[in-house]
Amino acid sequence: MVQSLAVRVSSAVVGLTAAALAVAPSAQADNRRFNSSVVDNIYAVQRQADCDNELKVEPKLLLAAEWHAKDLMNNRSLGGDIGSDGSTPQQRAANAGFAGTVAETVAIHPALAISGVELLNLWYHNPAYKAIMADCAHTRIGVWSENSWDRTVVVAVYGSPA
Repeated sequence: MVQSLAVRVSSAVVGLTAAALAVAPSAQADNRRFNSSVVDNIYAVQRQADCDNELKVEPKLLLAAEWHAKDLMNNRSLGGDIGSDGSTPQQRAANAGFAGTVAETVAIHPALAISGVELLNLWYHNPAYKAIMADCAHTRIGVWSENSWDRTVVVAVYGSPA
């Protein structure tokens, strides 16, 4: 009798758990806080470079960064600024509606996540990327990141409005 009750309770718990999982929404990574911290860190690099401009998130550059981050995530043979369609950062920004010149920094990390400190160190110790981050003409920015179990991609697109 006790064993029968335990089996029925166990079956009910398993059934309820299965039902809950069936109706639960799928999880989506929300990297907004991380992306915002990247913008803050780049702003700090600009302050170190004696820039007195304000760095503002530009939705059109954010869109260009998103396109490229997703392209890099889905096309693992890519490794930098050129898209799978041959596009450049300037072309992607123009296609997103941004008028002005742009530059881009990209990080491809072989893990589920990358910390803001790791990312900043990676870009800061790359002379070309450090120059991009410290360029006072870049007053607009868009940062997007994508994650999978074995890869994190971060793209920052910096803009100087026309």
